[in-house]
Amino acid sequence: MQSSELVPRVVVGVDGSPASHAALRWAVHHARMVGGAVEAIYVWDTPSARGWSGPAVDPDFDLEQARERFAQEVRAVFPGEQPPRLQEHLVQGDPSEALVQASEGAELLVVGRRGIGGFARAMLGSVSQRCAQHAACPVVVVHQEKDSAL
Repeated sequence: MQSSELVPRVVVGVDGSPASHAALRWAVHHARMVGGAVEAIYVWDTPSARGWSGPAVDPDFDLEQARERFAQEVRAVFPGEQPPRLQEHLVQGDPSEALVQASEGAELLVVGRRGIGGFARAMLGSVSQRCAQHAACPVVVVHQEKDSAL
């Protein structure tokens, strides 16, 4: 293998929802099949950055909380050893904008069907819908896995 060979990039959005956990598992499985690397993107924002009313916040504290939540999400999906070629990227801002930007140069963008703010009857969440419309690469929308205990 020459050093100039490009490794296929698979970008996946992680937000803590069951559908994003399924998307992360799917992305890692796909990347293994194509010899690629996974870039897991976790997007966070402070309430004051969006103009929400509320108490003043410390951005450093929010960043640290976001880091810890992201680490917890990855451990929840992969409780043992983290898969090789899984890179974690913590991004501040709007989730759909961050994922669309990360899709540039990627082989594939993987998102959950509905994230943490989804309405139960919605076919797609707002982030997955915007990604499907604007991503620079093909998009895979993954449904939440069925609980085998049900």
